[in-house]
Amino acid sequence: MRIEIVAVGTELLLGQIADTNSAWMGEQLAAAGVASHFHQAVGDNQSRIVLALRTALSRSDGVIVCGGLGPTQDDITRESIAEVMHVELVRDERIIERIRTMFSSRRRAMPDNNLRQADVPVGAAIIEQTRGTAPGLVCPLGNKVIYAVPGVPHEMQDMFERAILPDLRRRMAEAGEEAVIKSRVIRTWGASESGLAEALADRVDELDAWSSPDGSTLTIAFLASGIEGIKVRLTARAVTDAAAAALLDEEEGRIRGILAERLGDIVFGVDDQAMEHAIAALLIARKLTLGLAESLTGGLIGARLVNVPGSSAWFRGCIVAYDSAVKHALLGVSPGPVVSAEAAEEMATGAQRSLGSDVGLGITGVAGPEGQDGQSPGTVFVGLALPGSPPAAHQLHLPGDRDRVRQFSSISALDLLRRSLLARS
Repeated sequence: MRIEIVAVGTELLLGQIADTNSAWMGEQLAAAGVASHFHQAVGDNQSRIVLALRTALSRSDGVIVCGGLGPTQDDITRESIAEVMHVELVRDERIIERIRTMFSSRRRAMPDNNLRQADVPVGAAIIEQTRGTAPGLVCPLGNKVIYAVPGVPHEMQDMFERAILPDLRRRMAEAGEEAVIKSRVIRTWGASESGLAEALADRVDELDAWSSPDGSTLTIAFLASGIEGIKVRLTARAVTDAAAAALLDEEEGRIRGILAERLGDIVFGVDDQAMEHAIAALLIARKLTLGLAESLTGGLIGARLVNVPGSSAWFRGCIVAYDSAVKHALLGVSPGPVVSAEAAEEMATGAQRSLGSDVGLGITGVAGPEGQDGQSPGTVFVGLALPGSPPAAHQLHLPGDRDRVRQFSSISALDLLRRSLLARS
């Protein structure tokens, strides 16, 4: 069964608010095994809403319209649905009474505008409102259906879970289309989106051509996520939750193997596992503690690490040595340029010594917009001191403005630590 979401509201087109409702519904539909191939946004104009609904119905089995059910003159979703259904609107006195009672309970008089919210297309059923004034609608059109819900997120979510999802499941069961859709995200750092796509091109083609006797499907997609790297999303559709999970388990192992062979240790986590979670797991497994010395990142790395529950067991602390004099006095950095490989190494050993940690990580560089110590903006040095090994420094050249250089520096330094710890396995 294919469901399309149509979000109504000129404010969405103007960028005044983000359409989080469609994103939430899309996630819920996928979890329920319902295909959602298209999302639309349309302004508060009846002819354009009608066009959007007719377009959606031409390519989907049902439509969820979100927004435009309020009491004001520009709330015209009801009128638009009635036009698509070729029926009239009828005022439902039960809805009026409910809205009037709600206003009375708050010691307020119901404005006449709210009467519009009791208008229902002939043949439609009502989704009772439990949190606001606008009821939802279930509008059958032959073997297809239009659902209408308010744009207020908590009202929409209540109606979706209480009425729309059960109705969709009933329709799918009657059509023999029950299925489960599950996704898993493999998180990577250090490769481009095009590089990942090239490395996995053969596997993508294989899955495109794959046909399962029970109708199961498996797809791969690439999601560029800025400072959090490139994500590889696996989506499985199967008859049962267990079958979908099994498909994902097998495919995750296969994808990890392909990437390791072709691109190295670029995979650092799955789903919500950020880079700091990978660092935590490695330090705990090796019974090591970490100390930081940060300059251009100004504490960003430490802030990421303390987001991990229980980080006090392995994270000793962070010295934010932004001024050169602090680097010299607290970390033992030698006089001279502080944006250099030597300074990064000394910052790492200084953190290791001052904080009593097994591992020391130091970072210095130029965030911009001006250069420093003869180095251009985006030049970063990461120092690493591991137990039993001499300190080492790595130079990076990172793109972007001041904020992006600092953010990229933070995750790049952690990734360098991650790879170094893996190499000591």
